[in-house]
Amino acid sequence: MEKAEGENQTFITEFILLGFGNLPELQILFFLLFLVIYIVTMTANMLIVVLVVADQHLHTPMYFFLGNLSCLEICYTSTILPRMLASFLTGDKTISVTGCIVQFYWFGVLVTVECYLLALMSYDRYLAICKPLHYAALMNGRFCMHLAAGSWLSSFIVLTILIYLVSQLVFCGPNEIDHFFCDFTPMIKLSCSDTNLVTLVTLIFSSVDIVSPFILTLTSYVYIISTILRIPSATGRQKAFSTCSSHLIVVTIFYGTLMIVYILPNTSSLKALNKIFSVLYTVLTPLINPLIYSLRNKDVKEALRRALRKGRVFREGD
Repeated sequence: MEKAEGENQTFITEFILLGFGNLPELQILFFLLFLVIYIVTMTANMLIVVLVVADQHLHTPMYFFLGNLSCLEICYTSTILPRMLASFLTGDKTISVTGCIVQFYWFGVLVTVECYLLALMSYDRYLAICKPLHYAALMNGRFCMHLAAGSWLSSFIVLTILIYLVSQLVFCGPNEIDHFFCDFTPMIKLSCSDTNLVTLVTLIFSSVDIVSPFILTLTSYVYIISTILRIPSATGRQKAFSTCSSHLIVVTIFYGTLMIVYILPNTSSLKALNKIFSVLYTVLTPLINPLIYSLRNKDVKEALRRALRKGRVFREGD
């Protein structure tokens, strides 16, 4: 802690992330559980990236965006889980104010990019199902590259502005954050500076970068579902729906848990429930996404079979 010059006010230099510290007897169990989740999440997402890059059958816009999403999930998981695992193992729950701001920066960037990528994937499915004759011309490789690059770049710019404002705040106690990572609202509540500007900027950016992609995703699926329902044959409807069902499940899980976390009243009685849903969208969603795409997607399963066959032939050749 540091004292401000000429004042009795004490500035804090580190926060305490309480996490699940109210359950000390379960810390080792939590460590093992989240370690397994981390390993499986990294392995599954890396596998998706390798398949998308290596298999020419997956060199399509949908799988290009899926590869981006899996790269994002690798970074997303690594932003939160390693520090969380260290906390379970060592019992050290402290994090510097700078470290907390940096963690929130990467968390914010990756959540924003995910919103954009899910919207782009839904738009891709909209064009494939509702505008099939124009699909190849509209969703060419160059356009997909521009969309993905724009998603990443705009997210970095927005969060850099926001983090600059957050870094100007002064924190002078208390220093306990009742969460397992540095989220915006719990962190800002500990500031003794005027937070009106940073809160307003966050609201504006959230409206543009989270609500707008959600509306685009929702609109795309309204058109997709209405188009599928107009297909006369049951086989045709099933085939059309199968091309977007995996993505629809991922979108529902992500936005469903995200909305519950940020819409639930922030009362002491609901804090435990808030943490559970936060675990769902920060820890379990990156695990579930590649499993959904690999288990429910015929193209990904075929690509995996081809890769396994090639690996078997290569081993036999040696």
